[in-house]
Amino acid sequence: MSPHPVSSTPILRTALVWSGAVTAVLAIAAAVIGFLVAGAEGLWSGLAGVLIAAVFLGITAASILIANRWYGDPLYVPVFFGIVLGGWLLKLVLFIVALLVLRDQAWVAPAVFFVALVVSVMASLAVDVVVLLKMRIPHVSDVSLPGADDRGGPDSDADSGAPRV
Repeated sequence: MSPHPVSSTPILRTALVWSGAVTAVLAIAAAVIGFLVAGAEGLWSGLAGVLIAAVFLGITAASILIANRWYGDPLYVPVFFGIVLGGWLLKLVLFIVALLVLRDQAWVAPAVFFVALVVSVMASLAVDVVVLLKMRIPHVSDVSLPGADDRGGPDSDADSGAPRV
């Protein structure tokens, strides 16, 4: 495991926190608007649409955060891609199961469910864009330059300017 976090870790954590807050607001809005449009079926459909979008969008960021724990390990790249691909496969299976379970439910108002799902995905994308635009990380953040650990002062031989033979 890496003692130093990968530069994407703070961005993903911030995106997950903001997405959680936006999801809470959207869940309340979807429940109220769904109830006003289609009664109790609309309320539950709006909540289901927001919840499904939040779970699916959170799996990707969470899988990358989990995979980043192996940064610095010789097997980091295969572990990273294995975990992220596993997250995508999990989402595919969950999506198929959700469609099969929800397609014939009497309490689902399809229009409310669809609008809640699309609005949640668009809000999550907006959060990701805002987080990425506001984060300040160097262009070359995960690289150690030679002599980077030498923080010597004037008495140091690190860069005295004297030629060495």
